[in-house]
Amino acid sequence: MNRIIAILFVFSVSLLNIQCSDDDPVTPLPPPSKPGGEVIGKAQIWTTNTAGTQLLDKLPVVDIYGEPLSSDPELIIDPTEKYQEIEGFGAALTGSSAYLINGLSSGKKSDLLKELFNPNTGIGISYLRMSVGASDFSLQDFTYNDMPAGETDATLDNFSLKEDEKNVIPVFKDILQVYPELRIMGSPWSAPAWMKTNKSLYGGSLKQEWYNTYAHYFVKYIEGYAAHGIKVDAITPQNEPLHQAQYPTMIMEAGEQVEFIKDHLGPLFRSEGIETKIIAYDHNFDKPQYPITVLSDEEAYPYVDGSAFHAYAGDVSAMSQVHNAFPEKGLYFTEISGGEWATDFGDNLKWNIKNIFIGTTRNWSKTALLWNLALDENSGPTNNGCQDCRGVVTIESSGEIIYNEEFYALAHFSKFVRPGASRIASNQISGGIFNVAFQNPDGTIALVILNETTSNRNINVQAGDKYLKINSTANSVSTLVW
Repeated sequence: MNRIIAILFVFSVSLLNIQCSDDDPVTPLPPPSKPGGEVIGKAQIWTTNTAGTQLLDKLPVVDIYGEPLSSDPELIIDPTEKYQEIEGFGAALTGSSAYLINGLSSGKKSDLLKELFNPNTGIGISYLRMSVGASDFSLQDFTYNDMPAGETDATLDNFSLKEDEKNVIPVFKDILQVYPELRIMGSPWSAPAWMKTNKSLYGGSLKQEWYNTYAHYFVKYIEGYAAHGIKVDAITPQNEPLHQAQYPTMIMEAGEQVEFIKDHLGPLFRSEGIETKIIAYDHNFDKPQYPITVLSDEEAYPYVDGSAFHAYAGDVSAMSQVHNAFPEKGLYFTEISGGEWATDFGDNLKWNIKNIFIGTTRNWSKTALLWNLALDENSGPTNNGCQDCRGVVTIESSGEIIYNEEFYALAHFSKFVRPGASRIASNQISGGIFNVAFQNPDGTIALVILNETTSNRNINVQAGDKYLKINSTANSVSTLVW
């Protein structure tokens, strides 16, 4: 992201509105004849408020009844109506984030990684994105196969992960000690300069003569990480393929991505036994026709597992537009950043919960990933990109760690909605209350409710044959689990 993108973010956020799936139910099950009844269970509740006086606080349990508390429940959850399977929630382990985390003392690093990735004692981040080579948040420009000007390397003999071996790979290994089931998505910001039309890491396009070599570059990356004991679950062929800037970027139009996938990357993955998913697009909501074009190609289609989106322009409903065209393919939300252009804790908390975490999952996303996992107090280190972005945590030069509003927004999902969970049906209710519900692999229900109003609200809930009343406090987000 460059400065212009950051400014556009301010104007685009207002365009992101909650869109509910058309097939969410609104009709309650027939209630038993007798109101009330005995308590049959308990729901645990965690709350963060916009004032910051409650930060993922564990509150007293809510009683669950076997008979209705009201003849007209407002919020109706149907666990039998299942939608997409969740793969995880998290952020990006950029080069800058890895450098900062790796620079901590061993004790502080261990404590931070447990806080971020342990699902029991921490917030249970389960999915990370990474840049394949340098991004605008790396310590320098590089790819895994840089060559002197005028030279090429068709056989990729000079391929090397040496830059990643300094910080990124060691931090991934440390994370896997805390959470071995971590999923990773890799996205390149640029191919090596010698493969490109302008011979530069900045802008330009991939030359057609190097398509096959670049496909082998991905295989070497996946196999190289595997040799370090790190599995790459998915890749996108290009981060933000319609954007170029004075940091590593590369244009890849939809037709070019189709050709690259169907004639080179897909067949090579298949022949080499590479099981890593190929995810198309990886750019803003405003161009859903791009992934639709990729998936509409009959030859590219079998190799593509889904489409990825960012939130710097357009409307989250674009994800449902692609889902409606290709309901059998996955959808992934992969990037949004907070920053110094928006500094109010409460407003940022509400915006992220409403638009990113509730908004994307109600529009079929299997992930919700933020941008930098960690940055310093100067919004860096940067590599010619965004100068005022904010990480999920801030690691100050003193070693102090600040947990930002993005941390708490993420936590309300990552800790309680585990990989393999399914989004389940729940109706939206009026008056500034937003929700989404999931059923975890262990059968537990996780319900996230945002109350963005200035008033407390009692909400009668029906979930199958269970009934409960929730006191949703003003200006807060709550996650209930039962």
